[in-house]
Amino acid sequence: MLCQNCGKNEATTHIKRIVNGEPSELHLCTACAEHLGYADVFSGIGFNLGSLLRNFFPEVAGIAAGASPREEEKCPTCGSTFEDIVRTGMMGCADCYDTFYEKLKPSLYRIHGRASHVGKTSSSYDAVSARKERIRELSEQMKEAVATENFERAAEIRDEIKSLKGELSS
Repeated sequence: MLCQNCGKNEATTHIKRIVNGEPSELHLCTACAEHLGYADVFSGIGFNLGSLLRNFFPEVAGIAAGASPREEEKCPTCGSTFEDIVRTGMMGCADCYDTFYEKLKPSLYRIHGRASHVGKTSSSYDAVSARKERIRELSEQMKEAVATENFERAAEIRDEIKSLKGELSS
């Protein structure tokens, strides 16, 4: 989409406004956005994505404030810690979602209403990703089975998880 102001460059800044109940959209290139004063909408008001996410991850706030940190788990792929994700507001890599899933889950529920993707998947979604998702679902089912003391079902689920993990490692 081209910039609506100059008509030459690719639009990178998209602004939606509602004035007197009438919605309008403005699509600007970087240069026009800066010229019209839309370059850094959040400057001067103290907006920081990392500080915003700290509110969603209160368990890390104590570590950031100087409390004694316990041994921090790190992503095996990129080396990011959960505190790094909270501080920057960004995942280090795709494997961070798997590594920190349990810590991210409550916030994902709060923000999105669910903790797993529902809908279209990209063309790169492959059998490995499907197996990992199935293992995650089965783990939840196994926890529920144990909580309701349905140990036979929990053992069946455990065996299915073990089989899927074996397929992943081979």
